[in-house]
Amino acid sequence: MVEGLRTRKKERTRQAISEVAIAMFLEHGFDRVGVAEIAAAAEVSKPTLFRYFPSKEDLVLHRIADHRGEAAAVVRARPAGRTPLDALHDAFMAGLDAREPTTGLCDHPAVMAYHRLVFDTPSLASRVAEYAVADTEALAQALREAAGPDSDPVPHLTSRLTSRLVAAQYVAVRQILARDNYAALASGRTACEVYGEAVAAAGTAFELLRHGARAHGL
Repeated sequence: MVEGLRTRKKERTRQAISEVAIAMFLEHGFDRVGVAEIAAAAEVSKPTLFRYFPSKEDLVLHRIADHRGEAAAVVRARPAGRTPLDALHDAFMAGLDAREPTTGLCDHPAVMAYHRLVFDTPSLASRVAEYAVADTEALAQALREAAGPDSDPVPHLTSRLTSRLVAAQYVAVRQILARDNYAALASGRTACEVYGEAVAAAGTAFELLRHGARAHGL
């Protein structure tokens, strides 16, 4: 019980530091705010801040980092009879329905401001690209597991290549769909107005993915 309380206290502290940092970045700009200023505003020491967030970018991107590996988890947890791509499509559609920020279809002002901060700050955008690489590798591993050892005549070459290609395509598609949804909202439209287009675009994208993946049993 004590350990549970400590964990919750640490998470509250982590969230509080991050919220202070993001508010300061939004007001003044990411490059104009120093870590020492953030620590002072959050009423913690710099060493304490760095225990929670190893870098300045982590103060912002932990929200995205918390979603790393989700695609691989979706594939592994898919219901019987659903292909990996079916499961990923289902998950993306559920995200659109729920207006999840990761789909780009969330027009809450705080989410829109956060997305602008990430997309308009080169160092943050670069780190997001690194997360995409890690997500691709994790998803590729889950796809190889789903395909099974007998899916390719040369398992150590062909299976690894096809799983990585399919995973990279999915990650790229997810990013494009999310960025397009965000761009539509940034132009002044509401999530409800964009929803139908977002659903249609996702359907088209996943159908294109399936054409290539079916030949390899995915």
